[in-house]
Amino acid sequence: MNFTILLEMQKELDEKIESQHGLRKEDLINEKILALLVELGELANETRCFKFWSVKPSAERTVILEEYVDGVHFILSLGLTFGYGNELPPRMAEKKDSLTSQFNQVYSLISVFKNDISEINYAVLVDNYMNLGEMLGFSWEEVEAAYMAKNKVNHQRQQQGY
Repeated sequence: MNFTILLEMQKELDEKIESQHGLRKEDLINEKILALLVELGELANETRCFKFWSVKPSAERTVILEEYVDGVHFILSLGLTFGYGNELPPRMAEKKDSLTSQFNQVYSLISVFKNDISEINYAVLVDNYMNLGEMLGFSWEEVEAAYMAKNKVNHQRQQQGY
C-alpha cells in the first residue's frame, strides 16, 4: 500500500472540506475521533462478528471493504492533523484470536489515542487497524483501490453539497 499517496489524497479532501465549511483542522479532533468510532461500529455491524444471537450472515465483502475504508479516511485525517503517519509504522502488533477481540482492541486504542495524542499511540492504532483489515481478508492492494474509489465519491459529495 502506498501510504504517501493515500495521505496526499486525504490531505486534499480534508483541505477541501475545511475550506468549503470554514473549518480548521485543530477544531475537528473530537469530531474525527467520534467519526472513527462510529465508522468502526458500522464496520463491526456489517461483519456481524459479535452477534452471537443471530444466524444472519455478514454483509457482502464489498460492503465490508467500503466500511473498512471509511475508517481509513478518518485514521489518515487524524494523522494529518498532528503531522503523524508520513509512512507506515513498523508492523509489530499481534492479531487477536477473533474479529470481536480485534474490534475491541481497536476501540480501546482509539480511546488511548484520544487521551494521549502521541505519535506512538497513533502508530499502534494504525498497526492494529491494519491487522483488522488483514483479519477481514483484505489485501493492501484492495484497500488502496477501495480508498481511492471512496475518496473520489467523497470529493463528488462535497461538490454536491453533501
